[in-house]
Amino acid sequence: MVYDLKGSLRNRYAAKTGKNIEVLLDENLVEMISKTPLYMRVDTKNNLSDSLYNDTQFLVQIDVMDYSLLVGFDDEKNEIIVGIVDFFRTYTWDKKLESWVKESGMLGGVKRDPTIISPKMYRRRFRSAIDLYFGQFKIGSNTKQIEMAIVSNTALLKKYLDLPQGDKVQVEYVWIDAKNGLRSKTKTIDFTPEAANELSEWNFDGSSTGQAEGHDSDILIKPVALFADPFRGGNNKIVLCETFNNDGTPHLTNYRHSCKKVMETHADAKPWFGIEQEYMLFDPETSKPYGWPMHGFPEPQGKYYCGVGAGKIFGRDIVEAHYRACLYAGVNISGVNAEVAPGQFEFQVGPCEGIEMGDHLWMARYLLERVSEEFGIIVSIHPKPIKGDWNGAGCHTNFSTLEMRQKGGIVAIEKAIKKMGLRHNEHIAVYGEDNDQRLTGRHETGHISQFSYGVANRGASIRIPRHVGIEGMGYLEDRRPASNIDPYRVTSIIVESTFMPDV
Repeated sequence: MVYDLKGSLRNRYAAKTGKNIEVLLDENLVEMISKTPLYMRVDTKNNLSDSLYNDTQFLVQIDVMDYSLLVGFDDEKNEIIVGIVDFFRTYTWDKKLESWVKESGMLGGVKRDPTIISPKMYRRRFRSAIDLYFGQFKIGSNTKQIEMAIVSNTALLKKYLDLPQGDKVQVEYVWIDAKNGLRSKTKTIDFTPEAANELSEWNFDGSSTGQAEGHDSDILIKPVALFADPFRGGNNKIVLCETFNNDGTPHLTNYRHSCKKVMETHADAKPWFGIEQEYMLFDPETSKPYGWPMHGFPEPQGKYYCGVGAGKIFGRDIVEAHYRACLYAGVNISGVNAEVAPGQFEFQVGPCEGIEMGDHLWMARYLLERVSEEFGIIVSIHPKPIKGDWNGAGCHTNFSTLEMRQKGGIVAIEKAIKKMGLRHNEHIAVYGEDNDQRLTGRHETGHISQFSYGVANRGASIRIPRHVGIEGMGYLEDRRPASNIDPYRVTSIIVESTFMPDV
């Protein structure tokens, strides 16, 4: 049985012929899934998702659309065979014109999305639909559940962590990989470091992290920010690192290096930041947000935000453990709260000056991943982790300079906002992947294509808090950044826009 999937349910149903090999369409697959349980391993789902992400991104870059995902079911081997095939249609000038005419409604009728759309729009619809289709597959197999996470045995582990380690110190080197994720490995040293620059450079296999080819895979890591280790305790440390090529130049994924230069250039302005990191917890055994029912959905949003009590909060142990781990490590965490969707939370880091904002947010993310790992729970910082009428996840970025924080600073705040508005598209380009799924103009967001600002307006691109408007000084809140941002890129462009020459 073969399915030709384009990500649309409009006229995508084929009458079955009864032949041994027949090609069915999107609506047929949805119908079949609703009647016959299908099972897929979590790692298989993740691999498929990663492959579709990379392949469709490539097709967008070469201006191709109207492709299909061909899905075949091999009943004998109990396997699913997939591949992107079908007619590759380039988005030529005549198709662009047709799209514009249909969207404008100039030929009459109600304005609506045209039949022919751009490669980027096609990719978004295609990926969203495929994720939805395969999201309905059950996790595991039809014989037993396959667990993709192991809860830490803390009592057993403690027996070994309590053993003396002599005069040796363990240092966990942490760096950012090619997919904006975190990696780490441990080195033993014979002294207690007081600063990151006391630690030696190291290296790792970049071909295993998407940062190098196999024939030349060594990537250097240079320690830049030192923290106490809340997992091992004692004199042990965690150090955040920058990545460099073997010729000493910053790696393509090293955004800290350029950010630091920007912050040093404008150090006299004393730029302060505070970032609100939203995230959602997922249960690997169900592939649903932590605490959500196995079948169906929880009650609508409303009772979960800053909620208290069973049936409202799912994962408080993880939140509290992470909070205390950050305080122990020396991360400048300033608060936590439950967010609007069930299983969704937020922690705030700051105020931090200059480059420290990125350092402390990345370390807080690392600690959250480690804590959740011990609980056997997955952390998602995707900006729209659950499709539908559920809030997305952002990284609202609060920003001020010394001038803004002084009397009459509202003038400098509004001046900076107007400059950022002039570079709206450049900001959006570094404000997170898939942010268009979140910035829709709904769920407390402004639309991704429009720039706006206002006092106490959570539906604007940039909000001036009410007390700032009253006092005439303080800070601004950029609500556009998605939860999966690289904070070095975001803080860097905010400072660059604020201090660019007046037009």
